[in-house]
Amino acid sequence: QVQLVESGGGLVQTGGSLKLSCAASGLTFSVYAMGWFRQAPGKERAFVATTTWSGRSTWYADSVKGRFTMSRNNAKNMAYLQMNNLKPEDTAVYYCAASPTSGLVAALREYDYWGQGTQVNVSS
Repeated sequence: QVQLVESGGGLVQTGGSLKLSCAASGLTFSVYAMGWFRQAPGKERAFVATTTWSGRSTWYADSVKGRFTMSRNNAKNMAYLQMNNLKPEDTAVYYCAASPTSGLVAALREYDYWGQGTQVNVSS
């Protein structure tokens, strides 16, 4: 069955960095667009970043543009989210997801598979 497993979360101070990883199995990873989403306490799950199947194109939420970088390695079935200059408002559970849609997709409903999430806490 399809599995997406996130790792790399943790506690970091404001201005710090973390790199999240997403390991995929049970699907033909290289044909799926991949996305990162986050959900803060009491809030809805929100789009963070997405990349096409090739990784050549990416799209970011305005709130993370210039600070976060999404990438993927199709040979390793991995997706990544490098997060720099972290702020307390970045505190959330971060999820990776896979979408069969070609192109860049920000809508949650376009994603078929989801990981269990990894917690990121940014202290002020």
